[in-house]
This record gives sequence, C-alpha cells and structure tokens, in this order.
Amino acid sequence: MRLSDELPQDHRLATVYRYGAATGGVLLLAFGTLGFLDRLAFFDTTGRQVAGLSSNGLLSLVSVLVGLALVAGAVIGGNLASTLNMIVGGLFVLSGFAGLAVLDSGANLLAFRMPNVIFAFAMGLLILTFGMYGRVSGGLPHDNPYWRARHP
Repeated sequence: MRLSDELPQDHRLATVYRYGAATGGVLLLAFGTLGFLDRLAFFDTTGRQVAGLSSNGLLSLVSVLVGLALVAGAVIGGNLASTLNMIVGGLFVLSGFAGLAVLDSGANLLAFRMPNVIFAFAMGLLILTFGMYGRVSGGLPHDNPYWRARHP
C-alpha cells in the first residue's frame, strides 16, 4: 500500500494548495528573473540588492528553478501541490538556518544577508502552511476529506 492510495484525490482543499504554490512560485520567479536581468556574478558571496534582498546568479537560478517547480505543482494541483508545498516550505526553513550559519563567511555561496534569512523563514512558513492546510491537525472535522479517507 502506498501513501498516495490513502489520500483523497479530488476535494475542495486542492484550490488552497494550488493558490499557495502559484503565489510562492510567481514570487520566486519574479525575484530570480530580476536577478538575471541585473546580470549578477554567479558565485559572488557579497551579492547585490535585488528587490530588497541580496542576490547573486546562483540564488537567482535556484529561485527560478524552485519557482518553476511550484508553478508546475499549482498547474497539476491536488495532493501533489500540497506535498510539494510542504517539501519546499521545509527546505526554505532549512535554508534560512543554513544562511544564518554562513552569514559573513566565504561559504555564503547564495550571498545571504539577514533580510534573506528572514525572507526564507517567512516564505518557508507561508508555503508550509499552505501545504499543510486541512491535512495536518489533531482535530480534523469529520467532513474533512483527509479524516474521511482515514476513517472509511
């Protein structure tokens, strides 16, 4: 038995997952595209300001790739969008901790500064919340599709 067999496939919460993935994806695509338009150095550890955040070419590339993945998840929708939101949100929170650990060092390959760390935490929690909405709780209502899938 696979986990995907236990999850409801078509339910009204899929709209929340899609909007969350699309919003996060479009924001990341815009940030990454602005970085590419500024022709940033790829591995510059000091970075330059783009939309209020420090960025370099590598961070722009990562932002575009993750943004495309989120937009693709929004297009596909359903449980995939929810799971993708949870994974990407968790990775954002981890990247915030990693960025905090390498601030002002030569290992800061993504040119993170404190605003980037705060953005990573905020964006990670937002996307994570969109992915978990209606799926994770100690007291899901009985009309919730995830509760019904677990209690046939």
